[in-house]
Amino acid sequence: MAAHPEESAQPAGPQSPQLGCEDGAATDMGSSQGNDGLPSLSNYTAWKECFYEKVQQRCLSLQDTKVGMIGAQKAEEEKVEKRKPSDWLARDWYCEERQTLDTRIYLLDKLLPTLIPGVENLLMEVERKHVLVSDKEPTTFDPINYLGEYLMRHNPLYSVPAKPGPYVRGMKEVAEELRALVQGTTSERLVRMKAEAKSQREAREEMEKLKAQERERRKEALAALLRGWTVDGSDRIPGALVQSALRSFPDVTDSVPENVRKAIQDRKLEILNTLEKTGSLDEFTEFVLSYTEHVPSDTFQEIMKYLCQCAEDFQEAAEREMWRQNFADLFQACDQGGIGLLDRQKILYLLREFYDRSAMIDRKELCNPREWPIIELQEIDLADLWGGPEGQAECSDAEVSREGEDGAGFEAGDLDGDTTHREKPRSQEDIQPEREAEPGSVERQDEAFPGSASAGHSLSRDGEPGPEQQAEEEEFSLGREPETEPKEEGDRAVSDMDVTAPAAEAVKETPAGTGRLSRQLGSQLDQQTRSETWLQHDNLLQDQGKDPGPSRAESQTHQASGAQSSSGASCLTLPQFVQLMETFVGQDSSLPAVKSLVAFIKEEYKQTEEEKMEQLEKVHHMSKVAQRKLLLEELFAKWDTNGHGFLDLEEVDAVLSRFQGGKQKQALMKAKERLCHQYPQLSRVEKLSPKAFQTLLELIASEFTGSEDEVVGNLVTFLSTSVEQSQRESLRSTARRKWLQDIQQVAESSGASMESVYRAVLRAISQDAEAHGGNKKISAYIALLEENQLCPERGQLLLRYVACTADDAPHVLNQVLYRDMKGISFAAVDEGRPIHVPKVQLHGNIHFWNRDRPVEEREGSLLVLPLHDAHWRVFGILGLDTLRDQREKTIFLTHEIIFYQGVSHAFSKAHHRICTREDVLQVAVTALDWLYPRTPGIHSVTLYLVEPGKDKALCKMITTDNKGQKEIHSSPVLLLREENLLRDYLFKCTESSGVAVAPVRGEQHVAVPLQDLSGQALGVFDISIGHHKKLPPQEHKELQKMLKVAQAACLEILQRPLEETQPTHVLEAELVANTRPGLFLFHRLMLQDLRECVWKLDAESLAVITSRAEPPALVQHILKAVLLLLHPDWKGSEQTENWSQCKLKLDDHLIQEIYFFDPTAASVQIEAELLDCITGVPGAAVWQLGCAPAQYLFHWAHTCLALAETTRSQHSPGSHP
Repeated sequence: MAAHPEESAQPAGPQSPQLGCEDGAATDMGSSQGNDGLPSLSNYTAWKECFYEKVQQRCLSLQDTKVGMIGAQKAEEEKVEKRKPSDWLARDWYCEERQTLDTRIYLLDKLLPTLIPGVENLLMEVERKHVLVSDKEPTTFDPINYLGEYLMRHNPLYSVPAKPGPYVRGMKEVAEELRALVQGTTSERLVRMKAEAKSQREAREEMEKLKAQERERRKEALAALLRGWTVDGSDRIPGALVQSALRSFPDVTDSVPENVRKAIQDRKLEILNTLEKTGSLDEFTEFVLSYTEHVPSDTFQEIMKYLCQCAEDFQEAAEREMWRQNFADLFQACDQGGIGLLDRQKILYLLREFYDRSAMIDRKELCNPREWPIIELQEIDLADLWGGPEGQAECSDAEVSREGEDGAGFEAGDLDGDTTHREKPRSQEDIQPEREAEPGSVERQDEAFPGSASAGHSLSRDGEPGPEQQAEEEEFSLGREPETEPKEEGDRAVSDMDVTAPAAEAVKETPAGTGRLSRQLGSQLDQQTRSETWLQHDNLLQDQGKDPGPSRAESQTHQASGAQSSSGASCLTLPQFVQLMETFVGQDSSLPAVKSLVAFIKEEYKQTEEEKMEQLEKVHHMSKVAQRKLLLEELFAKWDTNGHGFLDLEEVDAVLSRFQGGKQKQALMKAKERLCHQYPQLSRVEKLSPKAFQTLLELIASEFTGSEDEVVGNLVTFLSTSVEQSQRESLRSTARRKWLQDIQQVAESSGASMESVYRAVLRAISQDAEAHGGNKKISAYIALLEENQLCPERGQLLLRYVACTADDAPHVLNQVLYRDMKGISFAAVDEGRPIHVPKVQLHGNIHFWNRDRPVEEREGSLLVLPLHDAHWRVFGILGLDTLRDQREKTIFLTHEIIFYQGVSHAFSKAHHRICTREDVLQVAVTALDWLYPRTPGIHSVTLYLVEPGKDKALCKMITTDNKGQKEIHSSPVLLLREENLLRDYLFKCTESSGVAVAPVRGEQHVAVPLQDLSGQALGVFDISIGHHKKLPPQEHKELQKMLKVAQAACLEILQRPLEETQPTHVLEAELVANTRPGLFLFHRLMLQDLRECVWKLDAESLAVITSRAEPPALVQHILKAVLLLLHPDWKGSEQTENWSQCKLKLDDHLIQEIYFFDPTAASVQIEAELLDCITGVPGAAVWQLGCAPAQYLFHWAHTCLALAETTRSQHSPGSHP
């Protein structure tokens, strides 16, 4: 067989064998014989490498041999030295005299090493020949000749020196020491280097010795400490617990070295990640010691103190875990139907009963079941949190009336709205008259506040029963007569209405009553405007028997809790029940008290058969609704083949028109009309979202006769069989759906950063172009709409390019497109639909950012897609072109355009998710700024956001120290539950969506959930109050205000992206384009609630201030600040400086001005100097007055100032990109 051309053309000459292949080497050597040509460059390089490798190995072998010989020689010399030590007589030659130093060195170095052995040998020869014996005949022995001959024979230059004797070795040592005394010589430097090396070696050895001793001491200390971590009385320690303690230590101290910090974060115990898996005490002692043996002593002491605190926390947590197990068993015992739910109101009633029956000494250890955190924040009217000192809120009716007449002080607790639940044991006779008076009190309240709704959720301001009254009604369902219990709230309600009713009647008789009526109408209009954003849940209202009127208190409660299901609002799951019970018993309760509570609830919790069936039916209904939702979501995904996130209404309508042979067209028309009424945007954009699609099918089912579930099932079957897709299209849609889902996953896990979302969008476009677009070279870019404040004359809006492909970044990124410039982007914005230009060179209205591109290369296709929000309003564009593709066919095909529409929709959802998270963080920042000056007892606050899809992992987003200094983490730290067992209270909070209280390293921590629209935990406020068990009462109220308003703000933010919810704009600043709601929302909600509080002030309440001839200076300053905010031109006039003139302004007209005052309006100019009279005044000083009107006005003024400053910061040039 003939050889291949490649083989016949192989160059001749010796070729080196391939490394690592013996067979190949033999073949190459055999084929190279007989050839005289030179080796190729590649073969020569291989031969050279092989040669150098062999030579290097031989050199290394010779070096090792030489080193071994030298080592053996030195060992032999050391043996001789030990066997025959140096003669100390040679030390006589040592002398440090400088004048003869060189001479002695010369003699010891050149002469004496040969002369001394010669003289010694001469003396031995003389003795052998008996030369010195007198009785012997004289010999011819000449000692001079003998010595000369010896010196000549042993000349060190020509003879091999013999082994030196002890005396000669001693002289050499002396010579070396003398040479070391001569400055600048090699010997002197060598001796100095040896001395330094010796001292360093000794110091190193000493240091290693000390380190070994310190290590042993630390090991013993750690072993003694870790014995407190053992379980079951053995020497076994939970591995995950040790790891969790070490991982959380860098978060509590800054003194940890960076290398140790990194090592703690990187190293993990992979096999010991649960409490069930344990390790030996010695093993974990070495493990912890590996982190701590090199840290400074101070840091080690901190670690020891920290681990000691962790051990205490672990022991306490282990004890509380036993309590939680008892509570879990109690839940199972009470849940006789096995549905996994308990009646929340009954449990709260039993907790109040147990609390009231407990001794006073035991009550101190329990949490008051009538206060937060046992009751929810949404169950408390915000006006109830503005009250004064609790001790002042228990005045009698006579005292209130007397103080209203003579204005002697501000101890009128009934006027300050303080309805905080307190305990005051009273007898049966004291309580019964109050219950009889309650119906009348409701009527008097309706008279005192005409037009105000009395069916709200307020605890004491409305006629609606509070938690005690609700529990009183539920007593009959327990099968026994209602028992008496303290009802201070009822006392205060009766007292309030007795006092305010005559005052309200007096107001009606005065001319100011007409103003009150106009204020009432204005209040209803404002409430109606706000009610557009509050969730309305008919099931919840029907279950609770409430009228969904537009009352302020009710609307606020629904805003905070209406998003939860009816079952979630009235029932407790297992985690919620256990957490509620743990919070109730507190941290200092004894085990007998816990057992007594468990036994009490187990005995008293009863349910009738009707209640059990009703609850079971409710759970069954919820299960069916959930199953239907999943079924319809699967149907939507089957129809949405390209993963757009929406369906075409006409296409769905056309298919549904064939349902049941087209016999139900009238029902379909009615369902479609109802759908368009519920989703107004469908009239202009016929696109169905998953929720709108589900609503449409449910509306159709409701129009048909028969079982709704059966009709929905038939519709799902019919629509499922109406979708046809080829195998190729199915594979393509599967891949594209995966890329679109990646965009959503990136948005969920990227914190509050858009950069990763931009990269995910561009990556999806690139992957699709490579897989399904013929490998087109696509340029992609994203531009967002902004208000044009740079050049307003060029249009109201502009497009700013925020992201693009890497090759286009120098020309496109951060560019601004105005409406008067060339381009089709604004046409896509205005029309709200994609615009495709197949050949840009023929269009004539295309703006090219790269002006250096030659005209002949400006060929390709352009596609511009609008970006829509949930209400189908355009907020930007996604552009794609193929100008960089030099091929002839670069037009975007139909299936590509459809996919890019899906990309634009996926980006829109991701963008709004990120914006929502940013707004939530902004609300948290504003809330913390508001909280810290008012609560010095709070040491630190950390905000965590729940990371979706990772088993309730937490991202640390904001950290605030005891001085209020905040750090917003750009790269959030992720906390996993299995790695942070000592911070498990955070995960218990997210699991139960309830408040969790736990001691952490000697400090009291309160974890408060921030809930989403479904009632699940969106985030967690981790609040540390130091070594105190509770905050002072006033600070406790301030904390509740902040949490309640922050929760309401977050719910409103989460509602904004919903397509069925229209955004609410109360302030003028909120109407400005590109205004982020998180900037104003917290203070706006606070302002609205303060407006309502001021609105409810009557003549009797105002008389507490106006009846005083000389009020406290602080009250006068507060009223002066309010007047200056409304009328800045009154500054320095008698109307604000003279109290007799100033108090006349405090009337209905002023209240109307306060109610309708917008501090963000362009016509309002608020300067901080107007509030100098109350600037720096702590809220506690106002709170101590015990005067509700003064508190309302004080906080209203500061809230207006905060909103005005925020508005100014938004209008400043630096606030806009």
